[in-house]
Amino acid sequence: MKLKLLSICLALFSVSVAIAQKNLNAYKYVIVPGKYEFLSEPDLYQLNSLTAFLFEKYGFTAVMDNGEYPQDLVNNGCIALKSNVLKSSGLFKTKLTVVLQNCSGQTVFTSKEGESREKEFKAAYNLALRDAFKSFETVNYKYDGTVATPPVPPVASNNVPAPPATALVSAAPVKTSAPNGTLYAQETASGYQLVDNTPKVVYKLQKTNAKDVFLVQGKSATVYKKDNQWVLEYYEGDVLKQQVLNIKF
Repeated sequence: MKLKLLSICLALFSVSVAIAQKNLNAYKYVIVPGKYEFLSEPDLYQLNSLTAFLFEKYGFTAVMDNGEYPQDLVNNGCIALKSNVLKSSGLFKTKLTVVLQNCSGQTVFTSKEGESREKEFKAAYNLALRDAFKSFETVNYKYDGTVATPPVPPVASNNVPAPPATALVSAAPVKTSAPNGTLYAQETASGYQLVDNTPKVVYKLQKTNAKDVFLVQGKSATVYKKDNQWVLEYYEGDVLKQQVLNIKF
């Protein structure tokens, strides 16, 4: 009975490894954050640098989110997975888990929980992270050229078109138009890039000192939040125009 149970467990493990490999092989890059939420400073204890190093060790191409992106990643953010490291509470152990998400925020891979009993923080985080990365030893990652794309927005049922977005009311003489479909926000070093469901980069947004206000790279335009709607505002000749954008962060 025990032998049979062991055989079943091994079979299930082999299937899960094969699925994980197939899922990960579709992505060309892994984006590593410059700072983790459970640490007070960027790359504290060199943990973020170590994360990038370990991804490279297991065959991935790691890109720091505060660095320069390759051109194909700039054009299509969905060919990359966004990595994160999560810390679990433990009385005598440091516990870390590596998580990979696609451009739509869906979790594609979760490592085992790496552990360390070291008391010194740098050693503890280093060993726990290396332990978590052992999950990648059996994945045998190799990029296969598949381009991952965001999900296509649902089509309204019964062939009834969805109602248009409500036009903004403004004191200024503006022309307002509704967006064509959802734009997916992908974080970059300077802000976000907005891609459609093709996927194609439609706009590149750059952060400003004002909350929820972005400059549009390469255009004399801004994107800002008003009444829980995202608005693209720009001049066409002497006419100020606004367009409501359906942005999914």
